[in-house]
Amino acid sequence: MKRTIITGVSALTIAALMPALAQDEADKSNRFTAERVFDIEYASDPQISPDGSTIVYVRRSMDRQTDTDRGDLWTIDTATQAHRPLLVGGSSKSNPRWSPDGSRLLYSTANEGRPDLRVMYMDNGDTFSLGQFYEGPGSAKWSPDGKAVAFTMFVPGETPSFSKPLAAPKGAEWSPPVRVFDDITFRFDGAGYLKEGATHVFTISTEGGSPRQITDGEADFGSPEWLDNGTLLVVGNDAPDRDLDPIESDIYKVSLTDLAMSKITDRDGPDHSPAVSPDGKSIAFLGYDDELKAYQQTNLYMMDANGKNLREVDKDFDRSIGDIKWGADSKTVYALYENSGTHEIGSVTKRGKFKSVAMGIGGTSIGRPYGSGSFSVSKTTTPNFAYTAGFADKPAEVAVQSNDSITVLTDLNADILPFLDMSPIEEIKVASSVDGREIEAWVALPPDFTADGSFPMILEIHGGPFAMYGPLFASEIQRYAAEGYVTVYVNPRGSTGYGEEFAQLIDRAYPGDDFVDLMDVTDSLVARNYVDENRLFVTGGSGGGILTAWIVGKTDRFAAAASIKPVINWMTMAMAADIGQFVRRHWIRADPWSDPDAFLKFSPIMLMDNVVTPTLVMVGEEDWRTPTWEAEQFYTALKMKEVDTALIRVPGSPHYIASRPSRLIAKTDNIMGWFAKYDPAKADDGAKD
Repeated sequence: MKRTIITGVSALTIAALMPALAQDEADKSNRFTAERVFDIEYASDPQISPDGSTIVYVRRSMDRQTDTDRGDLWTIDTATQAHRPLLVGGSSKSNPRWSPDGSRLLYSTANEGRPDLRVMYMDNGDTFSLGQFYEGPGSAKWSPDGKAVAFTMFVPGETPSFSKPLAAPKGAEWSPPVRVFDDITFRFDGAGYLKEGATHVFTISTEGGSPRQITDGEADFGSPEWLDNGTLLVVGNDAPDRDLDPIESDIYKVSLTDLAMSKITDRDGPDHSPAVSPDGKSIAFLGYDDELKAYQQTNLYMMDANGKNLREVDKDFDRSIGDIKWGADSKTVYALYENSGTHEIGSVTKRGKFKSVAMGIGGTSIGRPYGSGSFSVSKTTTPNFAYTAGFADKPAEVAVQSNDSITVLTDLNADILPFLDMSPIEEIKVASSVDGREIEAWVALPPDFTADGSFPMILEIHGGPFAMYGPLFASEIQRYAAEGYVTVYVNPRGSTGYGEEFAQLIDRAYPGDDFVDLMDVTDSLVARNYVDENRLFVTGGSGGGILTAWIVGKTDRFAAAASIKPVINWMTMAMAADIGQFVRRHWIRADPWSDPDAFLKFSPIMLMDNVVTPTLVMVGEEDWRTPTWEAEQFYTALKMKEVDTALIRVPGSPHYIASRPSRLIAKTDNIMGWFAKYDPAKADDGAKD
């Protein structure tokens, strides 16, 4: 009997599904093969020193022995471009942060398997642990005088119980005690079932010692920012009904003298990411007024240090902001924002005057081509920007920009990628047949591509759905193209980076006309003679998995499909996923028990009568974002309908399946194996045997 449930996803499982990939290896010896995923390196989190002379960044690489994406710390001299290791080997390192005077470096790592927060003296390389941490410290920030660090850490709470368990006899092997939960969110993707307790803010001396807890209670507090050496800003929501409003947050001021706390923002909506100007007089932060929509643009606000004179800065700026840094003059904020597939840095004055100052930030999403990246700013009069530079043909590098002069300082894959036949990326723009709106897409072409109408096509759909793809390197896209697939990835309506109105076109209309946008792009590639219309395939993860399931319920034009970690039933998603309350309150805006139609009309499960396309289903076994039962409902329905299908469960994986190199390889190669099985051009070769 042929097995249809695959529980192991090492590269060895590919063989049973992908005869088409057993092509003449001599023809593909210079292509981006599965093994090359382990060769990839990329830069992340570049931090420029206050004087602009040195950049420290996390150099990330794929560890073959531990099957992990690990980080080491390297430095770059911005004048000489000297590139040197700072802290390499041992436990992975992350989150480097310069002290205010640039003499020390704070970073996160582990020590004998326990989380650690350490300081390095830059003059002699000495390092030491700031203290003993019983949980992982995060969001560490230096005080203005460099004498203390604020950070977050989980504080265990009392587990609810309604009875006292009996003590087991000595040597007895009783079942573990029951676990009681009383919060609406009791498990979360990547964390599993949550322990009772809350995240709180602490401070610790930079000469080491014992952490001092600054916030307390049952509510979470985070994002510490120093207003001055004796005052912290923190972000949280201490309202009694906070569990029912998952996005609400405010900024609080905490005195370190007596721990007195006061709220300095108070509106319906998320206020977060406070940043204090160097002169201590102004606070910039991010947020928006909650209109109970699935997506709203994140805007920039400012207020005086006492919380007065609150105003939105540059109300006409129609892009979502993800990160902010003050310039040394205390007059300018530098903001990272999404724009048409990539990120840019803009300068914004207190009066709202905006100017773009750097483009092409990205390249840190190694699996799929999501727009992502980070930057930092020096404290010099003429600021230097260090950022992750994104490219179509290689992952993120470290770049520095000063006075409009850009220098890319690293070339981390020079030993591998220049010697491979990498797939070129071509941008296309298609007018939507819905309303004529311009839909942006990118096409990865196989190395031997010619526009002769013979090539197979993979339509790869991004998740979110409020996210964006861009012209950036992605291992999954390169793998598909290397194996001969013209691979197209699209930003349909609902994608971010094109303005709030474009993203909100799918508010309470998802899936919907975004399906038409995707089909329009597919039609365009057929019309260009790029692909064979009988060799079309479709896949996507998360939001892309939903759309894949929706597509096979709307059309039979695809030879095969692979729906990865989908939502198949919005009712069960709203009732049991880790973000279920957000789905109910902001996405659908109805109760599933009183208005089931509001949920079901956008659920792919309701289109099962139409599905005839052979469809693979894949999900992580520890996915609580789009939980396993979503994929399993789809798989079971396909079986009941006698539609060819297989279910792949990824052991130990949360929602982000590609978090480990071997999982990324197994994901892409099993998808291609499934497509090869149903490729009409392979039928004569016994691909369907």
